[in-house]
Amino acid sequence: MIRDGKQHAWLSLPVDTLPAWAALNSVSFDGIKIGPLPGKEEHGCTVIAKRHLKGGEEPPLMTIPRELILSLERVHEHAKSDSDFRSVLDSLDGFGRTARGAILTFLLMQSFTACPSAPRKKGISSPFTEYLKYLPMEMLPTFWAPAECDLLTGTTLAPALTAKLNSLNREFEQLREATSSLPWCAEQWWDEVDGILEFDDWLQVDAFYRSRALEYPGVGDCMVPCIDMANHSSGTGTAAIYEVDDQGNAVLLLRDGKTVEENGEITITYGDKKGACEMLFSYGFIEDEMESARELFLDLSIPGDDPLGRAKAAVANCAPGFKIVESGDGVSWDGAYIWLICVNEEDGLSFQIQQTVEGNRELIATWKDEPVHSFEDFRSILEQDPLWDVYHLRAVSVLQERIASQLQDLYGSDDQVDAAQHGDGTNIRERAWHLAKRLRFLESELLEKAYSYYEDEKLQLMQSETVLRYLSGADAEQDEDFS
Repeated sequence: MIRDGKQHAWLSLPVDTLPAWAALNSVSFDGIKIGPLPGKEEHGCTVIAKRHLKGGEEPPLMTIPRELILSLERVHEHAKSDSDFRSVLDSLDGFGRTARGAILTFLLMQSFTACPSAPRKKGISSPFTEYLKYLPMEMLPTFWAPAECDLLTGTTLAPALTAKLNSLNREFEQLREATSSLPWCAEQWWDEVDGILEFDDWLQVDAFYRSRALEYPGVGDCMVPCIDMANHSSGTGTAAIYEVDDQGNAVLLLRDGKTVEENGEITITYGDKKGACEMLFSYGFIEDEMESARELFLDLSIPGDDPLGRAKAAVANCAPGFKIVESGDGVSWDGAYIWLICVNEEDGLSFQIQQTVEGNRELIATWKDEPVHSFEDFRSILEQDPLWDVYHLRAVSVLQERIASQLQDLYGSDDQVDAAQHGDGTNIRERAWHLAKRLRFLESELLEKAYSYYEDEKLQLMQSETVLRYLSGADAEQDEDFS
């Protein structure tokens, strides 16, 4: 439906009509306009200075009324006057009470309300019905062809993309199952012959939201028309910030000390600390100035021969992996899950089943007979243990082994990626190929740096008196391999 609307113009408007929409909805622009940057029209629309602008001396460049901030609260306000949409939202139960669930469903319903081929109009139009017509279809990896996704083999984006598509499919099936009991939804959305909704529509509203969602002070995750047209630039390249004024309106402010010449671009930051994988995943690009992957997440699994494996998996309340982050000359890491892998029963970890005051049975983890309430804090407990250096060495060894495995997967697929035919007349678009190559390079650089850094750390830990005593202990039942 949405793709058809963009291609056949019933869900598309030229950007030069945006000022009329803004005026009609009390959106004010001061010294700026929205459109393609001269000479970079292929990059789409952005926020452009209409005159010389100097930070600290300018009024808000944009002011968007609070009722146009598309948040969970705003969606629920709309539902009060739109009984068709309210019935859809109510059918989703908990998912409809989350910002993501409510906003995606609202965008879907507004697109359907605008659809001229719907046999019977449902839903009430709002300013967002028209604003959707200015949003381009995003080239996020969730829309990449299978051959393009194959280019990501060995990157951390590959499993993240698979997980995201599975999650989107579950959400879409949840929407279908929940709304099929509504007669008009069953007929107009889901009928096997005449039903208008497809999985691609859910991908589209996810892309609208994911690539444009902002975390606004006092509002939370939301979409803000017009401000969400601003492109990203990190560090000193960020020209403007977005805030909420005293009346709750969204405003775009030029940063103090920042100047933008006439016809210059006014950028915001989508997050200076976001890594290359997240930028490509959420926004469909990697910043030209990005010289490092910055951070990446590697999954971990408890070894199949771990006698406490099932119990560990049952109590784990943390992400199954670790994040490595480039920090100055080194590489830091964070991930509580690894400590579940690094200690076992002989070290002092045990599990018992206890009965709660409500009469339920639950699995409880203990460390040397003291309860472990959360494995997010388990490292701080281990740091107080006399054998901390041993546990630390085990963790670094696991990290390094996992990094080596990732590098092997990445380098092992390089030849296939390099040989892939791309461009016109192929199944791989030129832009997708270059983005995949860039991500592969940036992640390999960080992984290589991390491997080397943890090799040095491992060698230092192996010189620890605690480790040496542990390894030479006469009562050691077996040697540990830290190679």
